[in-house]
Amino acid sequence: MTVNRGRGNAAPDASRRPKALFAVLVMLAVAVGGTLTVGAAMAVSRGAQAVWEGAPYPKADPDAVARRLKERSQLTYDAFGLPGAHTVQPARMSDGACYYRGLESLGHIDEARRDVRSFGLSWSVEDVPEEQARASQDRLRQQLAERGWELTRDWNRESSGSLTLGSTFRHPGTPDQIHVKWNDSTTTLFVDVYAECGRVPAGYDSTAEWTAAWVPSGPA
Repeated sequence: MTVNRGRGNAAPDASRRPKALFAVLVMLAVAVGGTLTVGAAMAVSRGAQAVWEGAPYPKADPDAVARRLKERSQLTYDAFGLPGAHTVQPARMSDGACYYRGLESLGHIDEARRDVRSFGLSWSVEDVPEEQARASQDRLRQQLAERGWELTRDWNRESSGSLTLGSTFRHPGTPDQIHVKWNDSTTTLFVDVYAECGRVPAGYDSTAEWTAAWVPSGPA
């Protein structure tokens, strides 16, 4: 069911409040500008805009992101170095919601932006014994560290007879992350290759990079 926001009696007033606040910020910038140089007044105006919009989202080319995440997936699969035959089910790109920032978000609570999306490619390898899972993740850590990736979280833990192995890595030059987990209840390596929110052009979701499934190439 689609919720029609902003059509009720109270919603319009709620949505106008942050806009009115932005207008006040702009008028304040103009008023202050009367006693400042043009450059200083412009700086105040830009500051008001930044408070209103919050930190800007970077631009994102969805096709380029899709290619990059598939390359990250291949890198991860190769680094695992799993012996024998292991099947990876075909995986497709997916996107996720991103939200308004700054004071503007007060008029769009829980409302996703249409022009900003996150991106992900998730896949798994089944029937991986603990010894192989440990060795595979150790190789991945080493290879990513050599490429400058940062280990941002270690998921290794054992509690109540349940064992989980995993790590999250962040790329130094892009908003990309690699998240790997394994547990002894499923003996499956779960992999999520993820790119954080970025501003996208219209019509991006109909491209070949998004409709084509990814499977690893060559032996591990």
